[in-house]
Amino acid sequence: MNPPLFVRVLALAAVATLAGCQTFEVKKPTVEQTAEVRKGPEDRPQRSITGFSYSLRCMDTLLLDYGVRDVTMLTEEITDETKKLNAGTRDMLISSVSDMSRRSRAVRLVAFGKDTLNVVSFLATAQSQGAYQAIPLYDIKGSVSQFDENLIKNQKDGGLGIFPYLNLGVAKDAASSMLALDLSVLTTSDMGVLPGVTSRNSVVILKQGSGFDGDAAYRKFGINYSMNLARSEGQTQALRGLVELAAVELIGKLTKTPYWTCLGVSDPKANEETKLEMFDWYHSMAATRVELIAYFQNQLRRRGFYDGPIDGEFNPAVDEAISNYREALGLSRKALLDEEFFYAFLAADHTKIPRPAQPARYVPPTAVAGAPASPSAPAPAPQAAPLKLSVSAPKQQTRFARGESINLALQPSQDAHVYCYLQDEDSKVIRFFPNRFARDSRIAAAQPLNLPGAMRFQLSMNTKGVPETISCFATQQDVMASLPQQMVGTDFEPLPGASLQMIRAAFEKASGGKVAQENFHVQAK
Repeated sequence: MNPPLFVRVLALAAVATLAGCQTFEVKKPTVEQTAEVRKGPEDRPQRSITGFSYSLRCMDTLLLDYGVRDVTMLTEEITDETKKLNAGTRDMLISSVSDMSRRSRAVRLVAFGKDTLNVVSFLATAQSQGAYQAIPLYDIKGSVSQFDENLIKNQKDGGLGIFPYLNLGVAKDAASSMLALDLSVLTTSDMGVLPGVTSRNSVVILKQGSGFDGDAAYRKFGINYSMNLARSEGQTQALRGLVELAAVELIGKLTKTPYWTCLGVSDPKANEETKLEMFDWYHSMAATRVELIAYFQNQLRRRGFYDGPIDGEFNPAVDEAISNYREALGLSRKALLDEEFFYAFLAADHTKIPRPAQPARYVPPTAVAGAPASPSAPAPAPQAAPLKLSVSAPKQQTRFARGESINLALQPSQDAHVYCYLQDEDSKVIRFFPNRFARDSRIAAAQPLNLPGAMRFQLSMNTKGVPETISCFATQQDVMASLPQQMVGTDFEPLPGASLQMIRAAFEKASGGKVAQENFHVQAK
């Protein structure tokens, strides 16, 4: 029996009324109640994002600017301790680090193992495995540590019935869940956790009705980041955002680069969290003084203000370089590595600071014996004698048995920066000095460098008995920052498409033609 006309009209009106009734609003109270549960200040800046891909590209540029290279890391399986997610968290991390190193090639990540015992076994035998000619310095370990479903849940329903013709009902529900990711960086030398190099972040996911309502909320440095979630991805997309955020944070903390600029913090001195971060960095490095001095020796040499050793010791040249850079930042010319200078350095846009005509050049004490040192004295002119380089093996050996270790001694005719490459049996070119174990390219004429020496890698004759060539280049100044990135690459990794002739041309251009080259030909017995 068809219902009367008035009943059908009433039914349509009832549907419209129930659908639009504000009484069934569940999303807003769920969001508000979840915000109360989460700790932290209530009033925070809001930013809408589609992901942290911009932050990863920003980090790539930042790593280039700060001269970060040869950061090698293992990553173990990132487990889901909650047993509620089915996602490849480690694969997400690998992708994130890859995006962060597109141009800088600063970080190389190796996937390995599921437990620490496996990693320890791997590290013990890495040098004897052909796939790994050098031991990675760091290991990333962690897990999805929290997934609280239905942290806050609201449901409202109502109905209207006219027996026997009409029986209508409507219901709305909304619930929030919290997902957390904890990662830490360990040193492979003793598998100890690096103090302060950790990432602990969480995201709130809002679910409404039968699908995700497109809301994920992240917090960092007092900023709320909101991201729309695709219905088909939901939790996995929210987890990817956590992983990308963790990658930015871990690499930034490890390399002491101001990663917060890539997360929207424009004034780190006005942000309480970044102020504490900079405070911790400064005092951890200043505790022994050597690390802090070496940090600025490296940075000022890269920026053309200093030409001298990176040894963690003060000298007249680095004092002059510090004074000049402080002045460029609008500070006093005191040669002080104080907190004010450190904070200003991390907050500066270094691309706007022009390089000086000449760096403050280090002069060995023996060269000025009996003369008073003057930090403000002009840098001496380069020596007139042409730069030469010697590369040799003990007892002038050039022939080696298959698998036999090769030890080399590098000695420039004057203090110089030296860079060594190997063209292997497959004609692939690999940079092996400077490297992750010895980042300073400068070699004093009075102190020859032994390779590999105490560094945790080995050089050996290939098992095929095919001749190989080692080419070393010496320049008066550090030219690494001026080389094309494809000629730098990652240490111990083949440079795609590179040849020794191309590398020679790159050094010629970067040094203005002032380069010395010495080849060492490795032959089988």
